[in-house]
Amino acid sequence: MRPASPPAYMHAFVTLVTNADYAKGAVALARSVRRTGTNADMVVLHTGGVDGSALQPLSELGCRLVAVDHLPLSDAFNERHSRSQLHAAAPFAKGRKPEFHSPLDNFCKLRLWQLTEYETCVFIDADALVLRNIDKLFAYPQFSAAPNVYETLGDFHRLNSGVFVARPSVLTFAAMLERLDEPDVFWRRTDQTFLESFFPDWHGLPVFMNMLQYVWFNLPELWDWKQIGVLHYQYEKPWETDHPKSDRLKPLIDLWQAHYTGENIPEIAGLDNPSGPGG
Repeated sequence: MRPASPPAYMHAFVTLVTNADYAKGAVALARSVRRTGTNADMVVLHTGGVDGSALQPLSELGCRLVAVDHLPLSDAFNERHSRSQLHAAAPFAKGRKPEFHSPLDNFCKLRLWQLTEYETCVFIDADALVLRNIDKLFAYPQFSAAPNVYETLGDFHRLNSGVFVARPSVLTFAAMLERLDEPDVFWRRTDQTFLESFFPDWHGLPVFMNMLQYVWFNLPELWDWKQIGVLHYQYEKPWETDHPKSDRLKPLIDLWQAHYTGENIPEIAGLDNPSGPGG
């Protein structure tokens, strides 16, 4: 862990950037967070896959940049969780992951527990936007996460690790490393499966604190712009050109593009829900 600057507050929003594409995502995320009026730090964990030019816009937005390495895991673990091995053993059947997606990078999220200069951190994936002030999450217990609901309401029993509340701790991080790399272990959905196992009694956040983009067309009755705190672009990314679901998700992509450029960002209250004006 190599922070570029000291912390300014006791709480932080944290994201992870592992390549230039996710750096774009983090720019839109950081801008969306700052628009909420929060005083919390915005921390960007970044790996060696990101060069300085991609990180510069984040620095200009006031983000605290923290360089991180991959976790010290065994060669056998890394082989089992490589992109080719993991996607062959546990293919994504509901949507398409872009080619830049590297499963091993996901485990770097756990570095958050090393940010012991903070009392509480809220992790948010870089492919997300914060649409209203969510500082109340800093009062939630560890470990809090929203359910992985995007197809049916029956998925409320599974968490999605795109947004979670954690309390950094050297002891917790050490316990995670020991549990993570047990012999022959296979984490089907990488950090998400691991965190669900490590925190079996996880506290459920409202689904609106991690609204997955597929809800837009799979469960439109659940969508309400007035309640959404975090919009998460799972599977296909809003910075991709003509991805397979770009037509169906155009209003959400347009919203992300506005936050990325910082131009003509609409008021959320004026947006139509998928069923039309007023829901």
